[in-house]
Amino acid sequence: MMIDEIKELIQNGEKIDVEFKESKHALTKDVFDTVCSFNNRNGGHILLGVNDQREIIGVIKNKVDKVIKDFTTSINNPQKMYPPLYLTPEVFDIDGKIVIYIRVPEGYQVCRHNGRIWDRSYEGDVNITDRAELVYKMYGRKQGSYFVNKVYPNLDMDFLDVSIIDKAKKMAMARNKNHVWEKMDYEEILRSANLILTDPETKREGITLAAILLFGKDNSIMSVLPQHKTDAIFRVENKDRYDDRDVVITNLIDSYDRLIKFGQKHLNDLFVLDGMVNVNARDRILREIVSNTLAHRDYSSGYPAKMIIDDEKITVENSNLAHGMGALDLQKFEPFPKNPAISKVFREIGIADELGSGMRNTYKYTQLYSGQNPLFEEGDIFRTIVPLKKIATKKVGGDDESRNIPQDATQAKEKIIEFIKAEVRLNNKITRQAIAEHIGISVKTIQRLLKEIDNLKYIGRGKNGHWELEE
Repeated sequence: MMIDEIKELIQNGEKIDVEFKESKHALTKDVFDTVCSFNNRNGGHILLGVNDQREIIGVIKNKVDKVIKDFTTSINNPQKMYPPLYLTPEVFDIDGKIVIYIRVPEGYQVCRHNGRIWDRSYEGDVNITDRAELVYKMYGRKQGSYFVNKVYPNLDMDFLDVSIIDKAKKMAMARNKNHVWEKMDYEEILRSANLILTDPETKREGITLAAILLFGKDNSIMSVLPQHKTDAIFRVENKDRYDDRDVVITNLIDSYDRLIKFGQKHLNDLFVLDGMVNVNARDRILREIVSNTLAHRDYSSGYPAKMIIDDEKITVENSNLAHGMGALDLQKFEPFPKNPAISKVFREIGIADELGSGMRNTYKYTQLYSGQNPLFEEGDIFRTIVPLKKIATKKVGGDDESRNIPQDATQAKEKIIEFIKAEVRLNNKITRQAIAEHIGISVKTIQRLLKEIDNLKYIGRGKNGHWELEE
């Protein structure tokens, strides 16, 4: 964590995963309730030396060591915090005042503080010990993450592809040159990511299913999870079967790359403005939907995951441990992590962000890309539907590079003109309105561009006329 990131947390205020405690002279006792609730929910950030009004009051310098010692002693004490947690507070000097930052991860077991179970909501820490239904649901959430934490004590590092671990390490360091993985060996990286655990039944230690899915050799993955598969399908011309297909059965890091490239191959990189800034909306959408389906699917299910691209939409389906049913509301939905160990690695290497951000980003970039809203359907099968404009899958030119419309405005205009000509070749009676709708820009823009196409003329008047294009 960097000082700028700490300042941003403070500026944004307390929320479901951020809590401020003054702790100026001594540790605030209710900090342990917050540690427990964060660990039981989705993890979070605790800042000591900051009040509820977002003011940095600072921890007294000669009290810092005692505050940290009291904190670490308590969370390591199974009589006080169970299971005990091993957290490392960080000390920051911000404008001459000391702030202590504590990152609390999401736990894989239900956490108790002094025998009480705490959960986190937007209102703060909630004691749910005597609320049987909420406790039951919490255990259900935790159980949902256990499958990929299955331990294989008899499998050693030979079952993993160390070149993929190296790849992940480089990706993490590209985001943060001082990343903690820099000086770690392979085993230390796995341990830091909770990919080496102890089997609770045999008490033997080993790599987890999540480690094999992320970094395993292909035959290792198939030996422990033969149902692992993502089916990528492009279906525009051949509606009954497909025009292109890629069956992806490799590790999750390479699976991500394969699925992204499949999407880029078959979806045009449209010229899109976010305000005054040109953005690659296509790739942002692909990043969110691909990382989501890989990180959050129920790997215990035999249901094959799918990414289907047709001329109207992208549909992504994967098996799911549902926490509700029906369409999700962006304003009301509450995200639940399905495979925290996988999600953690995805965040470290930069192919995923904080839990819940993927849905918001998909909304934003789908609106920019197609002018419509995506649909998220929760159930035993989680389904994401991203609507598309016709231009998104329309092929212009003879190679795959034609799907990457140049980002320079002049080149983009030339590419749109090519699309106009393609529309006219397909239907010489097509209206300006229909061209605009197919391409996804305004009628006024179409009318302006038509005047710039010297070899394209409209013969006749109104509906009785037609286009003539001199090749």
